[in-house]
Amino acid sequence: MNLNTLSFFSLCCVVSFTSVAQEAAIDYDKWLKDKFQQQHEELLPVVAVADMFFGCNKARNVDASQPSVKQLITKMGRDELALKLSDCLAGELPNSDTALNFGLIGCFDEQLKGMPEKDKKVKQKLVKQAIAKLSKSDRQKSFTHCVTDQAISYLK
Repeated sequence: MNLNTLSFFSLCCVVSFTSVAQEAAIDYDKWLKDKFQQQHEELLPVVAVADMFFGCNKARNVDASQPSVKQLITKMGRDELALKLSDCLAGELPNSDTALNFGLIGCFDEQLKGMPEKDKKVKQKLVKQAIAKLSKSDRQKSFTHCVTDQAISYLK
């Protein structure tokens, strides 16, 4: 086998392997989506409400126990969580600017857990500054993206 033939053969193997690997990744992604799509869709509103309540409770201290977002999602029933959010919002609707801002604070707080406290405070300040500057549409997109990613971590 000469050098050109060997190079061509090597190239074909690499292309073939890459194609098989890509196809396997696509099949795995499809399997994940099929397996968890319904559970993920059911979890999204729970995570969103938990984030909103967490942010609201952090600001208004309506529940002295200060449950974490994780506790709200995994330990509290949907109806109880909805009532707590309603009480905390004190008449404002869950689609209000205030509720959206609380949701962003809750979602990002959850993402920052595990950081050193000093770094976490700096990041939380940046989140609040970004919330103040972004349009409602941009805040909604950010919240949707954050909740979607966050919900994935709670799939079983």
